[in-house]
Amino acid sequence: MDIQEELRASVEHLRERGIGEVDVAIVLGTGLGGLVNEIEELLGISYSQIPNLPVATVEFHFGKLIYGKLGGKRVLAWQGRFHYYEGHTMEQVVKPVRISKMLGARALIISNAAGSLNPDIRKGALMCIEDHISLFPDSPLRGNNLDAFGNRFPDMREPYDVELSHSLFQVARELDIPLFKGVYVGVPGPQLETRAEYRYLRTIGADAVGMSTVPEVIAAAHLKIPCAAVSVITDECNPEHLTPFKINEVLTIAKKSEPLLTRLFAHFVDRLTFDGR
Repeated sequence: MDIQEELRASVEHLRERGIGEVDVAIVLGTGLGGLVNEIEELLGISYSQIPNLPVATVEFHFGKLIYGKLGGKRVLAWQGRFHYYEGHTMEQVVKPVRISKMLGARALIISNAAGSLNPDIRKGALMCIEDHISLFPDSPLRGNNLDAFGNRFPDMREPYDVELSHSLFQVARELDIPLFKGVYVGVPGPQLETRAEYRYLRTIGADAVGMSTVPEVIAAAHLKIPCAAVSVITDECNPEHLTPFKINEVLTIAKKSEPLLTRLFAHFVDRLTFDGR
């Protein structure tokens, strides 16, 4: 079974389970699943019940797909993602994005937990990603092109939709939520960076670093799904003042910032319009 057959089988199963058309797909990152509490849930499905979907091995990712309504939109929320460092192929990592598109998604919203490389962006802050740098050794588009999904050489001038990002900032101002903007660098992980690597990442123009998002955004660009992404800054990566990394501290910071992200995303989805709706 090739990748397109696998995806079609996944979509067919989800249709049979009751998932209808989708307006917005949302990928929720580490410790940031609280938005699902705002969704009028119509259906919840464990990833393990979806054919051809890989198994999520990160213990603090729920691994559940939520279909429902938020702000008058039909949303598909992926509560937990697949990471390259778990041993998944890039094709597996981006399956949620492709499945969402096949179910009709017309916009993609992504969140992640990231480390700040910019001294002006501190722990607990939200950062709208305006561009990214990929340091992954692979691409989800490597191999034979899936012509049904997009062109062989997708344009990456604006992988993060300018209008969606502008709308995010408008909503943030109205809600009095501080929102930074910056460049996210995606690294394969799972190890953290050395002091020299943090200096390098800052030198090449990155404001935040993380182990996700970039593959999903590349897949979205290939599929021509408008995309917006927000990083929750959960640690500060100052090479001169590094402290031992503790995942529990990251989760604690994410939990504290989660209400702000939830408010931002909920109002943002409410603001979205499709075909005059």
